[in-house]
This record gives sequence, structure tokens and C-alpha cells, in this order.
Amino acid sequence: MDIFVARQPIFNKSEHIFAYELLYRNGYDNSFPIIDGETATLEVLIHSFLTIGINELAGEKLCFINFTENLLEKEMFTKIPENRIVVEILEDIPITSVLLQKIKEIKSLGFLIALDDFVLQKNIALYGELFSLVNFIKVDFLSSTATERQAIERIVKKNYPHIVLLAEKVETREKFYEAKAAGYGLFQGYFFAKPEIIKGTEIPANLVQYFRIISLLRDESSSIEQVADEIERDVSLSFKVLKLINSPAARLKSKVRSIKQAVLMLGLEELNHWLYVLLLHESKANHSGDGMALIEASLFRAKFCELLAKAKIEPNASEYFLVGMFSLIDTLLHRSMNQLLQDLPLSDEVAATLSGNSTEMTPYLELAIACDEVQWEDMIEGATILNIDNDTLNIIYLEARRWAAEILN
Repeated sequence: MDIFVARQPIFNKSEHIFAYELLYRNGYDNSFPIIDGETATLEVLIHSFLTIGINELAGEKLCFINFTENLLEKEMFTKIPENRIVVEILEDIPITSVLLQKIKEIKSLGFLIALDDFVLQKNIALYGELFSLVNFIKVDFLSSTATERQAIERIVKKNYPHIVLLAEKVETREKFYEAKAAGYGLFQGYFFAKPEIIKGTEIPANLVQYFRIISLLRDESSSIEQVADEIERDVSLSFKVLKLINSPAARLKSKVRSIKQAVLMLGLEELNHWLYVLLLHESKANHSGDGMALIEASLFRAKFCELLAKAKIEPNASEYFLVGMFSLIDTLLHRSMNQLLQDLPLSDEVAATLSGNSTEMTPYLELAIACDEVQWEDMIEGATILNIDNDTLNIIYLEARRWAAEILN
């Protein structure tokens, strides 16, 4: 399924890019579609960190993201890298003591805070405390009046010099000069650049599987092995778990030889957090089911390679599982295999096999592909190379088919 995120650059006074604002899009139409804000934010977060990737979207720049009031909960931010995100407080969120407490908690985690489309209102006693917590105030130069802007500028200059004023919807060079003369430090708008749409492809998710894994994580008697086994049943989730290891949210980057190792590295608490975020996202999405045949093929190949490796008494059958699992990931995501492998912390041999280089794993994958596509001559040749008799091959084939079909039904 194609997914989209728009990014609009934010410039400093020297007209160099300081950050990007990430915006929800559902196609190439460069406008915000009719969708609730909570869903839009969840989509942007999922695509930024788990599908497209924050580094591909923004390099090492900061990313401004709008947050609705419901999403301003500390738990939402505990696993998002605080050095990458500026939390934008939307203009329609009421300024209350409850909001201030939420901002304090988010701020304590190290996040920067911005007020979006800000206009001063009368008789709001909490402005002083609010401004003490804020790093950026975004002022709409298209819809606000000069008088409204000057009121904000005077308060910030006099009492809150730590706040950076950001002029948004700057449409002309004259407005840019006007904002710069008024003390604004950052600038955003069509004068500089329209939002650029970045396209990615998301693997359809098995929603029921998320519930199974969340239930396991809530059960204190569950083992790491059980959790890893359930994740292995979902190509989409397996990809996202491995990508999390290489995301800016992870503390270190390491080569992973199995889903179990990935779960151990992430930790059950972090895995549980992201599963809830993904579940929120998936429950609001309307997947068409495209790509399910490719997912079934991926699952079949994964199990086939694993069973074949066990039959040959290979010590690292879990790595053979990963080779089969991700053998079609380039087709599923419409991106080159080499590009995708940069996002996955796989062992050198697994990565080399998936890249098309000849390794000890290559004959296993080739036989799995031949059996998946029912290429008789290749099946016979592959079985001969690996010295697998017909009865054993038939048992492995039927078990892998049964396992893949059971998961998808």
C-alpha cells in the first residue's frame, strides 16, 4: 500500500534549512485531506519512524509535528527520539492547567515545544507559565493582522527572549524581509518552498496478530521465545521491529541474527509501546489487502528455509528464516533491496544472500523460491545440491504451506 508524508522546509535568517515540518498526505494532492488530526499525527509518526524512516525524510534536521490534545500524553513520547522532534501544540487546544502539566512532562523528556498558528487571546492567566515552557511560537503571516503579530512580538522580546519566533505562510520576499526586521528567527512558506511529498510503501498488517502479541506481553508467564514466535508470523511487524533497531530511537545499532535477538535488544517495554502505537494506526487504516499473496509467499519461504536448515542441522536456522522472510521485501515496498538492507540490522551473511551474492544460505533460498513458484526442474536441482530426499522435501513443503496459510486465515 502506498503511503505519503509531506515535508516543508523551515529556514533560518540566512535562508539555510533549519528543520522540516512533517505533514500528513494520502496521495500526491498537496493539500491536507479530510481526516481527524489524531489519525493524521499517528500516520505521520508511523511513516516517519517505522515505514519510510526519519533519516530519509529529514536527514539529521529537526522535525516539527502537530499533536492533538489526546496525543499529548507522556507515554506517547517515551520512545520517540527527543532530539529529532519539535512538538507542535495546535491552536485549537484550550490553554488549561491540565495542558501545562502535559507540556511539562513532555518537556522533561527533552522535547522542544512549539505553539502553532498562535494568536494572543484576552484574559488567559496561564500565558506566563505557558511561554516559560515554549521554545518556538509560529505566527501565521497570511491570516494574522499586523496588530496581532506586533502584540506577540512585544511580549516575546520583552519577557521571553528564549522563544524563537517562526513566521509561517510567508508568501513573498517582502513578507520575509518584514518578518526578519520584526525579529523572527525562522521562516516557512510558499516563498521558500511548497511541501514536498515523499512516497513510501507499507506492508499490509495483520491486526489480529498485534492483539495476540499485546496479550502475550501482558501475561507475565509469557517467554521471550513466545513473543518472538508470534512476531515471526507477521512480515510487516517483523520488518518494523528490525527497523526499530536501526532507528534514531534505538540506543545502539547491532547486527541481528533472529527476531528473538531483536526483541531482547528492544526490550519488552519498548516493543509493547510501539505495538500500541501501531495498533492505533492500523485500527484507523483501511487496508485493501493488496500484497497479501506476496506476504503469504514470504511466510512460506521463511518457514521453508528454517525447516530446511534444521533438517540439514545448520546451527543458525533463525537466520535462514530471516532470509526467506525478507526475500520479497523489495517487491512489497517497491524499493531496491540494497536500499532496504541499509535500514535492517541483519547479519552480513543474511544481507549478502538477499543482495544476490552467493553464500552458504543461497541454495536454501533458491530451493524455497523454486518450491514456492513450483519450478520443477529448479526444485530437483536444488534438492540434489542440498542432498535432500523427496520425502523430506515434501514434508518441509507441506509444513511451510500449512504454517503460512494458518497465519493468514
